[in-house]
Amino acid sequence: MDLDQRVRDLVAAGDVGGAASAAIETLGPAIFGYLRVLHGDDDDAADVFQAWAEDLWRGMAGFRGECALRAWAYRVAWHASARFRREGWRQRRVRLQTSMASRLAQSVARSAPLGRRDERLEVLGKDLAPEDRTLLLLRLDAEMSWDEIAEVLAADGGSVSPPALRKRFQRLKQRLGELARAKGLLA
Repeated sequence: MDLDQRVRDLVAAGDVGGAASAAIETLGPAIFGYLRVLHGDDDDAADVFQAWAEDLWRGMAGFRGECALRAWAYRVAWHASARFRREGWRQRRVRLQTSMASRLAQSVARSAPLGRRDERLEVLGKDLAPEDRTLLLLRLDAEMSWDEIAEVLAADGGSVSPPALRKRFQRLKQRLGELARAKGLLA
């Protein structure tokens, strides 16, 4: 049984905690890797990852399965990341209250392998906006479909067009090529 079906079955059976645990344990390493690259700092990534786990845990009862669980989980991570960048607790460094989801997130984050990233892409990625880094990471690292990426990047109640994302990705690849040549990474 695939993860999506397992989670839907657990939620339907009333085991929301079991569904959230399964999602965090299975998708957590990839989500943590995404957040690590997006934020560039392991401490910040760990804070956002913990917030993601809390958000996923609280939101699991409302997961309707209208999109793939993986896309929904990345969308929750994207929103946790955006909230982290704009909220004041980041500057004060106030830790989140420890809960079941937080303890599970800490466990998964410690066991997450470091991603296999090309150092040249890492250097170039630091010059990109978080939205562009997310587009690259979801398409190249997570190997998501355009529909899944559109689901992740959709604003509350809004939508993102998969063809528009493909075009944005093409422009982003061109810009990365120009940056690479300018920094002497490509001949």
